[in-house]
Amino acid sequence: MKAIILFGHGARDIRWREPFDRLAALWRSQHPDTPVELAFLEMMQPSLEEAVSALSIVGASQIIVVPVFFGQGGHLRNDFPALLAACQEKYPEIILSATNAVGDDLAVLQAIVDFGGRALRFF
Repeated sequence: MKAIILFGHGARDIRWREPFDRLAALWRSQHPDTPVELAFLEMMQPSLEEAVSALSIVGASQIIVVPVFFGQGGHLRNDFPALLAACQEKYPEIILSATNAVGDDLAVLQAIVDFGGRALRFF
């Protein structure tokens, strides 16, 4: 079974995760047959390892991690590959892979441009 992890940075303020919770809920409503978990680099739970564990329990054999980061900073270039490798070592029966940061995708950038355009119409 394929599954997805939406991976964010994390923050001290619990309200910071609200868009991530909405994103996961959108995923569940549009892809009910593909499990999704949230995971955070720091300051919030679950961790990447905890999310992989939760998906392994429901039978995931392939997991793609989507970094919900705007760009490829030090966390994604340095910390994230080490976390992913540690998860792969702990769960060798699961195929783990990752996408680029969502901010690298032209469609995501265009959605932000469109958002700004809509905001200008109501300003």
